[in-house]
Amino acid sequence: MDDSAVLLNVDEASGIATITLNRPQALNALNQAMVAGFDEATSQVASNSAVRAVVIEGAGPHFMAGGDIKYFHLTLNDPEYRRREILEGMIGKVHESVIRIRSMEKPVLASVRGAVAGFGLSLMNACDLAIAASDSYFTLAYCHIGTSPDGGGTYGLPRLLGLKQAMEIALLGDRFDAETAFRFGLINRIVPVDDLAMATNDLAKRLAQGPTQALGRTKRLLNESLNRNLNEQLNAEQESFVDCAMSRDFAEGVSAFVEKRKPVFKGN
Repeated sequence: MDDSAVLLNVDEASGIATITLNRPQALNALNQAMVAGFDEATSQVASNSAVRAVVIEGAGPHFMAGGDIKYFHLTLNDPEYRRREILEGMIGKVHESVIRIRSMEKPVLASVRGAVAGFGLSLMNACDLAIAASDSYFTLAYCHIGTSPDGGGTYGLPRLLGLKQAMEIALLGDRFDAETAFRFGLINRIVPVDDLAMATNDLAKRLAQGPTQALGRTKRLLNESLNRNLNEQLNAEQESFVDCAMSRDFAEGVSAFVEKRKPVFKGN
């Protein structure tokens, strides 16, 4: 087995890239090696035009249990300036990956099971869609180690849940199950544990076979709508629609509709 902290598999035939957090013995907790590997993997899939959909998963029975607390404990022996330097470097780099996930114009799907904690929850929320095994459990958890959230946790939760519910999750750090996460709107689907891989692949294929340019522009419109007024959003929609209508996928889509057949999109 590859001992890299992050694995990347790009299936150019399907257009699906799979990023696997690969520290199962540590519940895929985030350390410096994983930060570096995740940065490289997200950079590669963002720039690869052959990638039309991205899956982020965890190796083994858990998605991610947050930061590597054992590593954090080791840094307590360092001078304060060095600890600050280490942590600022790690968080800054992982935040670049979060921005990349949010901004790449291709859909990103989180496939989670087991522990989804700390940065694991922030990372799942940064993805466009999330499918969860029925054994998944979720907690923001930062309050239990005396720190505040990172990874966009305080950005995503108020927008997804409203301020009061976000406050409860962040300030109390309680664990909640997949049914609760679904009710909160944090995940899109729940599937039996044994069906997670197949259900993830089916959904990723559906995304990868879609009109990539149009899906990417839709993703951007939805994300940017939170910071625009109605007139600005309508103008952005007009510009995006017309640009999409110049694409080969648009020609294929309308032709397939008229010809009463299933469209075959090429992503351009």
